[in-house]
Amino acid sequence: MAPSLVFSGWWTRDTRKGTPVVVTMENPNYSVLEIDGPDPEAFGSMEKDRGKNAKQFTWVLLLKAHRAVGCVAWLAAALWALLGSAKKRLLFFRQGVSSARGKRGKGRLLFKFIRGFLVLSLVALAFELVGYWKGWHFQKPDLHLPESLRMPETIEIQGWTHKAYLSWLSFRADYIAYPIQVLSNICIVLFIIQSVDRFILCLGCLWIKLKKIQPRLDADPFKANDGLEHPMVLVQIPMCNEREVYEQSISAACQLDWPKDRLLIQVLDDSDDEAIKLLIRVEVSKWSQRGVNIVYRHRLVRTGYKAGNLKSAMSCDYVENCEFVAIFDADFQPHPDFLKQTIPHFMGNPELGLVQARWSFVNKSENLLTRLQNINLCFHFEVEQQVNGVFLNFFGFNGTAGVWRIKALEDSGGWLERTTVEDMDIAVRAHLNGWKFIFLNDVKVLCEVPESYEAYRKQQHRWHSGPMQLFRLCLPSIITSKISLWKKANLILLFFLLRKLILPFYSFALFCVILPLSMFVPEAELPVWVICYLPVCMSFLNILPAPSSFPFIVPYLLFENTMSVTKFNAMVSGLFQLGSSYEWVVTKKAGRSSESDLLAEAERESKTLQLHKGSSESEVMEPNKLKEQQEKSPFPVKRVHKIYKKELALALLLLTAAARSFLSAQGIHFYFLLCQGVSFLLVGLDLTGEQMS
Repeated sequence: MAPSLVFSGWWTRDTRKGTPVVVTMENPNYSVLEIDGPDPEAFGSMEKDRGKNAKQFTWVLLLKAHRAVGCVAWLAAALWALLGSAKKRLLFFRQGVSSARGKRGKGRLLFKFIRGFLVLSLVALAFELVGYWKGWHFQKPDLHLPESLRMPETIEIQGWTHKAYLSWLSFRADYIAYPIQVLSNICIVLFIIQSVDRFILCLGCLWIKLKKIQPRLDADPFKANDGLEHPMVLVQIPMCNEREVYEQSISAACQLDWPKDRLLIQVLDDSDDEAIKLLIRVEVSKWSQRGVNIVYRHRLVRTGYKAGNLKSAMSCDYVENCEFVAIFDADFQPHPDFLKQTIPHFMGNPELGLVQARWSFVNKSENLLTRLQNINLCFHFEVEQQVNGVFLNFFGFNGTAGVWRIKALEDSGGWLERTTVEDMDIAVRAHLNGWKFIFLNDVKVLCEVPESYEAYRKQQHRWHSGPMQLFRLCLPSIITSKISLWKKANLILLFFLLRKLILPFYSFALFCVILPLSMFVPEAELPVWVICYLPVCMSFLNILPAPSSFPFIVPYLLFENTMSVTKFNAMVSGLFQLGSSYEWVVTKKAGRSSESDLLAEAERESKTLQLHKGSSESEVMEPNKLKEQQEKSPFPVKRVHKIYKKELALALLLLTAAARSFLSAQGIHFYFLLCQGVSFLLVGLDLTGEQMS
């Protein structure tokens, strides 16, 4: 019989165990049979079964190998597609880099630091790879042992190589590991403090939910027997080159359910585009002809950005007759009953200075970036602002979707142009003067979040540089104010230091600097609960106000670490008054509308340029000017994707550290760094808004 090629022959070949057995049968019809080892012919069925099992095992191995090859092919195709996208972005970037060279000076210091850090890390990785191939391995050496016992099995190491490696180990342990360990311990303590603060806020939110604590109104005071007259309300809509959203914001403000003679709407336009100015002027003229008390204001010189715009509008003579002012940014669409849900809270409460409504996003499911923003903002409104509003009567004004008592604005010094967070500035000054705030979590105003990483990055830079700039300016006023000591401590320690300074600092230092360094310096250890368990728990807490976003908890955790680069850079620029601390870039809008707005959009467009018969000659000429301006305007230029160098450098650094941790067989470190590096890479190539949907 031919030798079997199956696996069963491997363990049955040349195995003769035991002694020969002679069996005597009593029945004379049977002969004597001598069994001497396994006979293939006598046990053919057993051999067949074994061969069959071995063949099945072979097919299973082949199937697994096929799946592995398919997985590798899929990963190769994905990597090839990513490299192709990166090549296209680089080509676009090289084409548009000449026009943006004048702005390169901003943020160069941090980029140089990251780039130098990356070069050193690559050199360290190359040195460790040589050691790995030489058999030195990556275990942490005990430098207290004699020199001959420090290295395992170093027979092949001779001469200067041995001395160089031992010198590197000594230098690493004495001069690199200690400061890294000290910095990591500081960041861990800050991380724990910030986590405790977030946990306490979540407990406060849970208490509010259980006790159903909400600022409620028993009845509408304007419909009661008292017969109170509706107060005069001023509605302000500041905007600047808001082509996509000007129409829906003006339309929503003009449809507010409030007596027409007690409502005045100001459209505060800072646009420098003639076509957009004509569009807004035509829209204002249309609603004015319908009997709405609306005025159009345009500043020739745009000083102070939004704060200067609001300050200029409040200086008008007709504002003196108004008691309250409602502010809506250009992409906000309040419901018609907004004023009826907010103004009554001021009645009978003379100490109340601000009523803030919650934001609701029409494009929160547009792509992965908008989903992640929705998680952050839901936690900000439902947890941070609601808890602070209920227990402290203070929170940062959001700049829009709120109603101010004009007396509170005047008593606090009005709008100031000293920072890019004029909303937080006026809120802090009003709090120092004793005014109280109310947050209405059940009153929502439709708006949209940035859909591209470029717009989101600029928005976050302004939101994190402004508070630090404001902290420098307000610290003397907070210390010398007449508010209680615990309110001063809350403002300084929690509102500014912990949530505006410490959070971006430890997030960047711990997860973007110390974590990759710990891969190259194993003497500086990071506990697993700091890398994995505690961030995951905090992510669970952050995602509770938006339970539908639970599947995105891992991308949310990684993206928050990714954004720590921008937030840390902005925090440093605001704290030390660097060049980009007073940079204001209008957030790009997409013009998303709710379903009810989309149903009425066709009807509004058909009536946009139709004026009433009683129009003046100048108003009739505006549509003609608009048509001429649109004919002269050039075709829209295709958006050029930007390359974000800091994010790309950090992506390479984290991927380098991931390769180092892979050689060290540190599973959690490797997985976390790999995922975070890929997240940095996608963000650096500006793929977030388009290919991660």
